[in-house]
Amino acid sequence: MMIWKRNLLICWIGSFATTAGMSLVIPFLPLYIEQLGVRTTAEVEQWAGLAFGSTFLMSAVVSPLWGQLADRRGRKLMLLRASLGMAIVMTLMGFVTSVYQLVGLRLLMGAVSGYIAAAITLVAAQTPKEHSGWALGTLSTGTVGGNLMGPLVGGYLAETIGLRHVFFVTGGFMLLAFFVTLMFIREHFTPPAPSPAANGRRFWSRVPNRRTLWALFLTTFMLQLANMSIEPIVTVYVKQLAGDSTHIALISGAVVAAAGFANALTASPLGRISDRIGPQKVLFAALLLGGLVFIPQAYVRTPWQLLVLRLLLGMFMAGMLPSINSLIKRNVPQDMAGRVFGYNQSAQYLGNIAGPLLGSQTAAHLGIRYVFFSTSFLLLFNALWIRRTDKRAGLASDSRTPEAE
Repeated sequence: MMIWKRNLLICWIGSFATTAGMSLVIPFLPLYIEQLGVRTTAEVEQWAGLAFGSTFLMSAVVSPLWGQLADRRGRKLMLLRASLGMAIVMTLMGFVTSVYQLVGLRLLMGAVSGYIAAAITLVAAQTPKEHSGWALGTLSTGTVGGNLMGPLVGGYLAETIGLRHVFFVTGGFMLLAFFVTLMFIREHFTPPAPSPAANGRRFWSRVPNRRTLWALFLTTFMLQLANMSIEPIVTVYVKQLAGDSTHIALISGAVVAAAGFANALTASPLGRISDRIGPQKVLFAALLLGGLVFIPQAYVRTPWQLLVLRLLLGMFMAGMLPSINSLIKRNVPQDMAGRVFGYNQSAQYLGNIAGPLLGSQTAAHLGIRYVFFSTSFLLLFNALWIRRTDKRAGLASDSRTPEAE
């Protein structure tokens, strides 16, 4: 097997393990906070939001720093650092005795994270450009699959082995990613010569199309915001649609999972299509169709209609992030890739935070339907902006070759 294909497989396993581990604890985090002595419902909700959001916020801050270190020291080292660091921190969460300790460790978790960004950088650097769309699409299915399986497994384990023990299982998932990466990832990394252009304005001056890059960062933020905007209100919306059904939680879970399931199924095929026709065309079409499919979600009359539309949305979402990553690879010098992918990962984390805020506030002040209208507008606007940027700057330009292996 070619080295880039083997590394893709190992990065997929590592991305699945770390993402599943991160999402394992989400379903019962409020229950764990209650066990730590927080009694009132309002306080539990506040601490749960703080514990959840703090990880993403810290990750958004440090991702470019870890990306810069990856460019200097190698991507495999960052994979090992992130997986081992997360394994240790997650295990320690099982021993906390106060909510302050939990939030502190959640912040530390965000600070040591970065496996996904390093995996994207490694795969993008090593994959031949004619296969980059397929490879990055395939890699994204590991992340999506982990996000799908994590909450399901976490909820089951919390009931069978207890809340604290789930953190130890989660740490084991991440330790597995560490050992698999250590044993099987191969990277022939040559540190770049020290350069005064490594920081500040000189760094960005080396990017041929900075306007293109900022458009891609914003697109990553927008699509993650759109994807997460329904999270706070999905159960309420399903309850409105289903009436007196006794399976609200199950139906809501299916609605949320539908987009991820469709994403995992279609990301690789769409990646192959982007290799043939260009990632900029796939990205524009995915943004346009994704924006349009949000609109009928505001008018559905049954949960099953909503589920079908979420499946369609997942198919279109599958063409977005891999296309963005492929375009970043084509528009950034090789020795800058880690830092730039780090910035893009920061944009994604900020979308994780802003999406639920937008969804909850829009639903509270305007109504649930307007959550779908607002996210549709954002995606459609972004599609037009990407189209305009493509014509002015040329998203398809690619004068670089991948790292030799």
